[in-house]
Amino acid sequence: MHNDPELSGKYLGTISQDFVRVADALREASYQIRKAGFDYPIFPICKEAQPIGQLLFDQIQNGTDWNYFASFLDEFLQRGIVEKDKVESFQEAYRNPDEFCCLFVVDKEFTNFLFIPYPED
Repeated sequence: MHNDPELSGKYLGTISQDFVRVADALREASYQIRKAGFDYPIFPICKEAQPIGQLLFDQIQNGTDWNYFASFLDEFLQRGIVEKDKVESFQEAYRNPDEFCCLFVVDKEFTNFLFIPYPED
């Protein structure tokens, strides 16, 4: 449950470029998810269609490299992405959602969680 070093070269550039554009909206979505009573907001991102969460930003309409979805830990448990016996490990690794965005990167060759800090105001 940590940032994978393999991520840096292949993905981090495009993710960082996109993230700057959508960070404020993701921070607000994280707040709204928590305000609605759901813990551990997670934002799946992918370049192709995937079934996790609700679509927030379509890459074509928003001119981003990635599609952004909104979800939370309970959906990941229901889908078996986070196993029930690994919940405590996930919760320990999860960073402050006011300061960090939890992205779930889904690509053909790579699927992992990434915690990326929101830009300073």
